[in-house]
Amino acid sequence: MNIHITNGRVVDPASGIDKKADIAIADGKIAGIGSIPAGFKAERTIDAAGCIVAPGLVDLAARLREPGYEHEGMLESEMAAAIAGGVTSLVCPPDTDPVLDEPGLVEMLKFRAEKLQCARLFPLGALTRNLAGGVLTEMAELTEAGCIGFSQADVPLADTQVLQRALSYASTFGYTVWLRPQDRDLGKGVAASGPLATRLGLAGVPVSAETIAIFTIVELMKATGARVHLCRISSARGVALVREAKAQGLPLTCDVSINSLHLVDTDIGYFDSRARLNPPLRQQGDREALSAALADGTIDALVSDHTPVEADAKTLPFAESEAGATGLELLLPLALQWGERSGAGVARAIEVITSAPARLLAAEDAGTGIGRLVEGGVADLCIADPGLEWQVLPDALKSQGKHTPFAGYPMQGRARHTLVAGRIVHG
Repeated sequence: MNIHITNGRVVDPASGIDKKADIAIADGKIAGIGSIPAGFKAERTIDAAGCIVAPGLVDLAARLREPGYEHEGMLESEMAAAIAGGVTSLVCPPDTDPVLDEPGLVEMLKFRAEKLQCARLFPLGALTRNLAGGVLTEMAELTEAGCIGFSQADVPLADTQVLQRALSYASTFGYTVWLRPQDRDLGKGVAASGPLATRLGLAGVPVSAETIAIFTIVELMKATGARVHLCRISSARGVALVREAKAQGLPLTCDVSINSLHLVDTDIGYFDSRARLNPPLRQQGDREALSAALADGTIDALVSDHTPVEADAKTLPFAESEAGATGLELLLPLALQWGERSGAGVARAIEVITSAPARLLAAEDAGTGIGRLVEGGVADLCIADPGLEWQVLPDALKSQGKHTPFAGYPMQGRARHTLVAGRIVHG
């Protein structure tokens, strides 16, 4: 379908575009930005007056719960949540059941996702077999099957020698290793160490659980030359280590979740399991440091950390409840809110959920136009109304997981239309 988008404010940080302009779409690609090609005839016109026309959102952390955890989420429900939130490309970790450590499992998951014709799926392969931390997976075969990197998800590698071997192998073939920086032993608590955790009697996770892991990873990067992406930085001291490593020229990137960027440990309240998250929510100073680091580029991307959890797993005492929250439909408004409150601006808020995370995907996808608006590039777009006010009502969310610490919060900004490869998949 040929589509003509009119009267919208086109914001594409990758190209430096921020202006009112029309966009023409033909054959699944962007045919024109500003100037419409001669002879172009639209089969549908979308009036985007008052809206931002941006690249489709790219989310680097979204659990879809298939295979193995269909009671908590299914591809159909979580892909529907993605496109409702304006997300057109997403990365899923390998902690499914069975674990994504075999090429056949990756191919099956990608096939299922492609049949739904919703968002694009970029799976991460397991770094070690069954995420057990012992034997490395066949990374070359998993890459051929469609994996864009390798991860332990939230399972820390206790054996530093295994991590060294993994990074050395990945470096040899140019693979990126995605790691959650958390020491296995220090990270066994359920809340951030501090006065609140002490007062509530909750086992704490000290900041050193993150910084020790980052320091180890950085030292092994220096020894192996590996490229590493740190998933969900949560502390001011962690940010300082990342900033130092980047200043040394190491190929290190990182992201932060919408939860850590907007909430603090006191949002746990009286043992509210909706705020039982991994990494745990930290203190105000950490949140301010994360915000500043996202604004200045030390932190590369903002992620939803979408983790749908069934009701039975959340209606337990805080320490026994399952960590996680739904987030795909909240990524856009919370990014815009951060951009306004921090002073980073709309362009940077759009960048950290589009072109910045897109740059971290596999190199072979760099020329497709994912995460940016470019003539001849794929027509993945999000048309968002930044002034639309709405309230987070869990039952109204598309995701099968209804639990979020933002339940009841007022939001501003929402996707009106989502396009993938020129097809209107939402709106």
